[in-house]
Amino acid sequence: MNRAEQALFNDKKMGFFIYLGVEAIMFAVLFATYLIFTPASNGPQPSEVFEVKTVILSSFFLLSSSGTLWLGERALKSEKQTVFLTGLGITMLFAIIFLGFEVYEFASFVREGHGMGVNGFMSSYYVLVGLHAAHVVFGIGWMAVLFVQYFRQIPRTLFTEKLSIFSYYWHFVDVVWVFIIGIVYLPYLL
Repeated sequence: MNRAEQALFNDKKMGFFIYLGVEAIMFAVLFATYLIFTPASNGPQPSEVFEVKTVILSSFFLLSSSGTLWLGERALKSEKQTVFLTGLGITMLFAIIFLGFEVYEFASFVREGHGMGVNGFMSSYYVLVGLHAAHVVFGIGWMAVLFVQYFRQIPRTLFTEKLSIFSYYWHFVDVVWVFIIGIVYLPYLL
C-alpha cells in the first residue's frame, strides 16, 4: 500500500471511529433510559421474563462470532482463502443464529402478553435490545456484501481495508452485547 492509499485508509478509519463514538453515545443514552425504567412499578419485571438458557446460547453464538471473524482476518492476511471464507461464513452463520434467538425471545415475550406498551421496563428493553439486533441485521448484510466483493475480485488491498472497517463494527456490536448482558440480563438472572 502506497502513502496516498494509506492516508486515505487512515481517513476512512478515523471517520468510522467517529461514527462508532456516536453509536456508543446513543447506546449509553439507551442504557441510561433502561436503568431509569427498570424495574417497573407495575407489570412484568425482568426476573419474570428473562430466561437464562436463551441469554447463554445467544451470547455464545454472538461472542464466538468475533473469534471466527478474527480467524478469518488472519487467514486473509496469510493468503489462506478457504480458511478466510470459512471464518467469514461461520461469523455470518453465528450472527443469524443469534438473531434467531432474539426473535424467539421477543416473540415469547409478546405471546406472554409482555409487549412494548406494557410498562417502561418492557419499552426500554425492546428499544435497547431491538436496536442492537438491528445492528446485527445490518452486519449480516454487510458480510453478504463482503462475500460479493471478494468473489468480484476487487483489489486485495481495498478488500482488506473494507474487512478491517467491518471488523471494527462487528467487534463494537459484540462489546455492546457484553454491556447488555451485564446491565440488562445478569442483575436479574443471578
